[in-house]
Amino acid sequence: MPGMEINHSAPVVASATIEIGAAREIVWDLLADIKRWPEWNAEVKSTSLAGAVESGEVFRWAAGPAKLVSTLQTVERPSELSWTGRTMGMSAVHVWRFESDGETTTAHTEESWEGGPAKLLPRMLHRSLQKSLDAWLGELKAAAEGSVR
Repeated sequence: MPGMEINHSAPVVASATIEIGAAREIVWDLLADIKRWPEWNAEVKSTSLAGAVESGEVFRWAAGPAKLVSTLQTVERPSELSWTGRTMGMSAVHVWRFESDGETTTAHTEESWEGGPAKLLPRMLHRSLQKSLDAWLGELKAAAEGSVR
């Protein structure tokens, strides 16, 4: 079954990839533990998830200046985690994919934003989104590699 796809024709699209020196189960478990994001991701101020990490579950979180409400879409351990969400007049699709090569994981993330602000300020919002994705990957790498030591 094909996973979730971002909207590649949205006004704001960004993606990033990083190699992580940890098994993909470790990497996936870190990302899927939404309640613990603030422990390793400096951008995330708070999270709230009432149910289990499964498709259709809604979670609330704050990152940077944004307060977000997101819905989990694809939950396939250890290969993919995705969600959709809305904030500040925009809708977003965020997809994470993990590929393994023994004890090394390639983590790839991509996100698209649509809506009024994305149409009005595409360059500025693209820079902001790219910076955010790069930071998430760096912090995920540090957390995952720290957990295997």
